Amino acid sequence: MSWGTELWDQFDNLDKHTQWGIDFLERYAKFVKERLDIEQAYAKQLRNLVKKYCPKRSKEEEPRFTSCLSFYSVLNELNDYAGQREVVAEEMAHKVYGELMRYGQDLKGERKHHLQEGRKAQQHLDHCWKLMDNSKRKFERECKEAEKSQITYDRLDNDINATKSEVEKAKSQFYLRTHMADESKNEYAAQLQNFNAEQWKHFNNAIPHIFKNLQDMDERRTVKLGETYRSFAEAERRVIPIVSKCLEGMVSAAKAVDMRRDSVIVVESFKSGFEPPGDFPFEDFSQNLSRTGSDGTISNTPKGDRDRDRDRERDGAPGSRTDPKHPMSRTKNKLWLFGKKPKAPSLEDFSHLPPEQRRKRLQQRIDELSKELQKEIDQRDALNKMKDVYEKNPQMGDPASLQPKISETICNMEKLRSEIHKNETWLSEVEGKQSSRGDRRHSADNHQHTPQGRESPEGSYTDDTSQEHHAPQQRTSPPKPGQPNPDLHEFDDEFDDDDPLPVIGHCKALYSFDGQNEGTLVMAEDEVLYIIEEDKGDGWTRARKQSGEEGYVPTSYVEITMERNSKGAVTYI
Repeated sequence: MSWGTELWDQFDNLDKHTQWGIDFLERYAKFVKERLDIEQAYAKQLRNLVKKYCPKRSKEEEPRFTSCLSFYSVLNELNDYAGQREVVAEEMAHKVYGELMRYGQDLKGERKHHLQEGRKAQQHLDHCWKLMDNSKRKFERECKEAEKSQITYDRLDNDINATKSEVEKAKSQFYLRTHMADESKNEYAAQLQNFNAEQWKHFNNAIPHIFKNLQDMDERRTVKLGETYRSFAEAERRVIPIVSKCLEGMVSAAKAVDMRRDSVIVVESFKSGFEPPGDFPFEDFSQNLSRTGSDGTISNTPKGDRDRDRDRERDGAPGSRTDPKHPMSRTKNKLWLFGKKPKAPSLEDFSHLPPEQRRKRLQQRIDELSKELQKEIDQRDALNKMKDVYEKNPQMGDPASLQPKISETICNMEKLRSEIHKNETWLSEVEGKQSSRGDRRHSADNHQHTPQGRESPEGSYTDDTSQEHHAPQQRTSPPKPGQPNPDLHEFDDEFDDDDPLPVIGHCKALYSFDGQNEGTLVMAEDEVLYIIEEDKGDGWTRARKQSGEEGYVPTSYVEITMERNSKGAVTYI
C-alpha cells in the first residue's frame, strides 16, 4: 500500500512518524551500547577476579597439588571465558551499535531532504493559490466598480437636468470599468487554470513521489532494525562453542583432582629422611632402696631387670641407675614431635635441611644448572657457526669481534660445570648417608630391636621444613674397648663417660648459639671450642669448652680445623 495515494493529505503526520522511527532506532542503539558496556564491565571484573586469585609467584612456589592445579586451570578457563565476553562486546560495538549510529545519521539526512522537497512543493502550491486568489479578488473589485459606474451612468442618462458632458463622462467611466473587469476576469481565469494544473501536479506527482521516498526510507529502517536484532543474537551465538569448551575445561579440571596424588606430594614435600626416635629406657629409681624378704614387700623392678642389674654390678658395669645428666631423664614437659630447634642460616649446600628435603633441593638445583649449561652450549655453538660464516665471508663481519663473547660463554660454561659438580658431590653425599641409614634401620628391624638412630638431644623433631635444621641430633656413644655393647633398648650417656673423648680438632664460632635445647652447647661469636666428635652428616658437631662443658653445636655455625695427628690437616666451613 502506497503512502502517496492513501496518505496524500497526511504530510504532517508522516513527518511525525518518520521522526518517531529515527528516535526508536536511536533508542535501540542506546540499549545496545548499555548492553555492551555491561559485557565489558563483566569481562573486566572476571579478569580482575582471576588476577586476584592467581597472583604471580616464583618457580619454587608453584603449586603441585592437583587441587591447586585444577583450581588454576579453572581460573585460566574463566579468563578465556572473560575473553569471549569481550568478543561479544566488540561484535556488538562494531556490527550493531556502530552500524546503527551510522545508519541513523544517514536516515536523518535523507528524511530532511525528502521533507524539504515536500515543503517546497507545498510552498509552490501555496504561491499559485495566492496568485489565483489575488486575481479573483481583483476581478471581484473590478466588477463592483463597473456596477457602480453603470448605475451612475444610468442615473445621469435618465436625469433631464444632467448636462451632456456629465453623461459622457459617466459613460466613459462605465466603459473603462467594464473593460478593467473583463481584463481581471481573464487574469483570474488564467490564474485559476494555472493553480488547478499545479494542484493536480502537486497531489498526483510531487507528493506521491516524496511520500514514496519517505515510505522506502521507513521500510529500510525497519529492515535494518531486524538485521541488527539478528546481529545482536549472532554476536552471542558465535561464542557459544568456545564458551562450551571453557566450561568443559572446568569440568575436566574438576575430574583431574586426585586425593592420592596430593597425599603423595605432601609426603614428598615434607619427608625428612630421619629415623623416628627410639623407645624411652626404663629408669629404675629403686636401686638405692634395700629390700629384704622380711619386709613383706615386692620390688617394683621386674625380676629379669633385677637379675640383669646384679650381673652388671658383678661385672663392674653400671646398672640401670639414672644419670641426672642423661638427656632422656630430663624430657619432662617437652614436646617430642614439635619441639623447637636452634635456628641456623640457610646454606648453599642446604645442609640445614633434613636429608630428604636436602636431596630434593640439590636435585632441583642441578636440573636448573643443567638447563642453563645447555643454553650456554647452544649459544657457544651458534657463535662458532657465526664466526665460521664471518671467516668465509669477511664482508659480513669481523670474526674477531665474536671472540670476547665466545670466551665469556666458555667461562660461564666452566662455572656452571663447576657448580653442577659441586652440587652432584653434595647430592652423592646425601644419597650415600641415606642409604647407610636405611641399611642400619633394616639391620635393626631384622634383630627385632628399636632403631638406634640419631635423635635430637631433647628427643624432639618437627616436620616443619623451615626448622629442620634447628635441632641437633643425638648420637649414641660407641662402645668402649673391653666393654660389651649396651642393650639397644637403653640410651647411652653421652656426656658422663668415665674417660673424656680425645680432642681431634678445634673450631671458631661464626655465629652465636643459645643452646636452649637439651644436649646443645651455648657458644658466643668468635669463641674457640675443642672438637671431640665430627659431624656424622646430620649437621651437628660435638664440642667441648675450655671449662670442660660438652655438647652439640651446629656445624654450619663454626669454622672447623682438624688436627694432623687425628684426621689430617683439613680445614672447612
